[in-house]
Amino acid sequence: MSLWDLATKLGHTTWPVELVKDPKFAAQVRDEKVDVILNAHSLFLIRKEVLEAARFGSFNLHPGPLPRYAGLNSVSWAIYRGEKEHGVTLHKLVPEIDAGPIVFQESVSIGSKDTGLSLTAKCVNAGVPLISRLLEAAARGPSDIPSVPQDLSKREYFGREVPENGNLCWNRPARRIVDFIRASNFFPFRSPWGVPRTKRGDSTLGILKARLTGAPVDAPPGTVGTERSGGVEVACADEWILVRQVFREGICIPPRDALKAGDRLTDCVNTPGSKP
Repeated sequence: MSLWDLATKLGHTTWPVELVKDPKFAAQVRDEKVDVILNAHSLFLIRKEVLEAARFGSFNLHPGPLPRYAGLNSVSWAIYRGEKEHGVTLHKLVPEIDAGPIVFQESVSIGSKDTGLSLTAKCVNAGVPLISRLLEAAARGPSDIPSVPQDLSKREYFGREVPENGNLCWNRPARRIVDFIRASNFFPFRSPWGVPRTKRGDSTLGILKARLTGAPVDAPPGTVGTERSGGVEVACADEWILVRQVFREGICIPPRDALKAGDRLTDCVNTPGSKP
């Protein structure tokens, strides 16, 4: 049962989410004496008039530690950049995206095997109690809702860009490549970054899973090495990684069916879209 269906079943009034983009909707919010608007993992931008219509304010649950990880796909960027810790932020909504005062924050660890999906789940699990705390504070009165201004000098905003335009660059360090693959992995759900791509001849392959081996490399980047238990080796700048799952033409196939020893995967050069 969806949240919409459950709310309807319990007798609550429901409105199409698209209304938040209509400034005229603000009058309806005021007429219904709405105390709090809560935005959780939604990509809809709420009009300023609507934001200001709720009596106690409008609030957003953001899957990232603000102000450092504002914008889109913050969990993926954190993994890609090698962070060991991430976080979730409940903040008041203002017209500028992810810039409002902080109500509550909670940190979460990033493990060496975390993916975009698993880190998102950690943020959800840490974020739901923050929503409960907000509602408890609002029940006591709007003055009990914390409001800590962000230090916007530390703000970094991420848009829809994807590192390396979604291509795997085998001349990068192995850790960077494996982190990119983990950051993009939301399987079985669609990844906002897609599956990182490489080319073998005229064939485009997506690499869904890979891990470090620690084995020093003795071949040019992109060279396919030997098959091992659980995958096939591919050379990076500093060591071999083990490719464990491959996509070809939208179908998941064993790496040994797509990668043969001695093959050379195309390396990307000077691709835009990456942040340090």
